[in-house]
Amino acid sequence: MDGDVTDPAVLRLASPVSPADGPRLCAELTRLAATGAVEVVCDVSALDIPQLAAVDALSRLRLTARRTGCRLRLRHPTPQLRALLELTGLAEALGLEGTL
Repeated sequence: MDGDVTDPAVLRLASPVSPADGPRLCAELTRLAATGAVEVVCDVSALDIPQLAAVDALSRLRLTARRTGCRLRLRHPTPQLRALLELTGLAEALGLEGTL
């Protein structure tokens, strides 16, 4: 096994996401980036019924990742979340374009 391979840091989002969760999640991502994480995986599999608060949190996370110089990748988005991100125009920005 290659010793240079590291697992990405993981953030988890679960329903329900409130508007107050965005700043907390961004602070966590900033903390992870400060410890040297170059990629953060956001596990969204537990977003049973995604709502606009979740979309807001994900867009804030994307901006925070860009600002801190790390990559944000979504893991296991539900079809409902994919549809909501497509509807809001954020699928491409969050790296979901062309991945069905």
